[in-house]
Amino acid sequence: MSISVTSAAADHVSKQLRARGSGEGIRIGVKTSGCSGLAYVLEFVDVKDPDDTVIEAEGVCVFVDPKSLVYLDGTVVDYTREGLNEGLEFKNPNVAGECGCGESFTV
Repeated sequence: MSISVTSAAADHVSKQLRARGSGEGIRIGVKTSGCSGLAYVLEFVDVKDPDDTVIEAEGVCVFVDPKSLVYLDGTVVDYTREGLNEGLEFKNPNVAGECGCGESFTV
C-alpha cells in the first residue's frame, strides 16, 4: 500500500512545517463526514503514532493510520492553485463518487 506526493505538494508541506517551526510531517486520514460518507483529514504530526505507516516522499514524511490506509492506497497528493484557491489535492483511485460540493467522497 502506498501514497505518492508530488514535488509541488512536498514543497508546500515543507514550507508549512518551516513556518510552523516544528513537526515531523503531516498525517493524512479519512473520517466519516459529509453527504457522501468520507472526508479527508490533514494535521501536522509532532509525535509519530506507533501504528502509523510512514511514507517518505520528496523529503516529506506522510503519516497514515491503518484504518485510513485502506481508503488512501494509490492516492497521489498534489498541490494546486486555481485563481484564488490553492491547496492540497487528492487524486484517489478508490473514489467511486463525490458529493456535489466536493467535500466528501465514497469508495
